[in-house]
Amino acid sequence: MAQSVNITELNLPQLEMLKNQLDQMYVPGKLHDVEHVLIDVGTGYYVEKTAEDAKDFFKRKIDFLTKQMEKIQPALQEKHAMKQAVMEMMSQKIQQLTALGAAQATAKA
Repeated sequence: MAQSVNITELNLPQLEMLKNQLDQMYVPGKLHDVEHVLIDVGTGYYVEKTAEDAKDFFKRKIDFLTKQMEKIQPALQEKHAMKQAVMEMMSQKIQQLTALGAAQATAKA
């Protein structure tokens, strides 16, 4: 996100770009005003900002998301460890039941 805002360094009167149409289709276009850009702030809302303000916005957003990821990472690791323990326990139970069924089948024969 932040890298695509460095358009002011190009010093071009018009900047060729690809515009997102729908979710995965891009069409060529030209950016006529490289000093002002529209940024997607979420839930379908767009805000016009200067290129410098857009850089600041994306830096803050990246910092926020990084902090949120760091905050939830320990909980995710704990949940993953609990899942692994449950999977191991289930595997042991399945092995026990399989062995019990085989032993019963052998006893009946």
